[in-house]
Amino acid sequence: MTRPRLSLPRTATLAVLLAVLLPPLASAQFAGHNLKGDNGLLSGSQPSPGFYLLGSYYNYSSDSLRNASGGEVVLDPQQRSNLSANGFFVPMLLYVSKAKLLGADYGFLVAPGFLNKRMEVPILSVDDKSNTKLTDTYIQPVRLGWHRAKSDLLVGVGVFVPTGDYEFRGDSNAGLGMWSFEVFAGATVYFDEKKLWHFATTAFYETHTNKQDTEIRVGDLLTLEGGLGRSFLGGGANIGVAYYAQWKVTADDLSILPPDFPRPDARLLGKTRVFAAGPELTLPIATKAKLYAFANVRYLWEFGARTTLQGSTLLATLTFPLPSIALK
Repeated sequence: MTRPRLSLPRTATLAVLLAVLLPPLASAQFAGHNLKGDNGLLSGSQPSPGFYLLGSYYNYSSDSLRNASGGEVVLDPQQRSNLSANGFFVPMLLYVSKAKLLGADYGFLVAPGFLNKRMEVPILSVDDKSNTKLTDTYIQPVRLGWHRAKSDLLVGVGVFVPTGDYEFRGDSNAGLGMWSFEVFAGATVYFDEKKLWHFATTAFYETHTNKQDTEIRVGDLLTLEGGLGRSFLGGGANIGVAYYAQWKVTADDLSILPPDFPRPDARLLGKTRVFAAGPELTLPIATKAKLYAFANVRYLWEFGARTTLQGSTLLATLTFPLPSIALK
């Protein structure tokens, strides 16, 4: 059995974890849709042609809030305990065609998201309640992947559709109340003929429309994701160190705010940024005759945060090649 080199596709819909608008915030820093850490090893590679069903669980925890210079904002015990905790689930369908477009394998991805906890992140507290709801939906209408002797290339576009409930300054939002658009490009480079050792980086640039019923526009985001790793078990398994880095490239447009909207906290002015790194492992669940799934686990610790939370990210994903495209 030949096992494909699987690059877990983007699960950025998960980003709604920081979602929802960050209502009455003192920080005036608003979240985008992009999720930090939803790509890792082999981020610049397209999977082999076929249909894939994926399910991802995401958990982010933090007990530290950083100011514009990276110092910790001192919180009282109750506020500190409220900074942590969220988790939600995203099912995804990925299709990669055998047909070529510009010499590349064409693919598309659809990923609706379901929150199992509603996260509202005002500047110094988190309102955390169980409430499973549909959040914003992520679609990649175009994913183009090239496979070379010593590298893979991946480019595409993505759209976040505001399918989650949203009301400006609402207390039960499940979405961000805006459309987001991104372009991405990445590469995986192999260091040996057997393609065992590899390094990948993929860049995502995200822009936004105004938030529903407001003149507020979230600043553009640049995110880099990838990792250094080694394949084994015929390429079906990978182990290594994953990373991400995210910057808010342009400031939030807050030129028109409601008169009663809280003014920015001076400690949290400036554009957000954060870095993270940690281990990643992918293993096939298979017998000698049949491949059932790929199990991937990634855990990353954040550092160097500015004007945002600093914590850790856990992402666990099961990827099922559908029987209709059983791999020979």
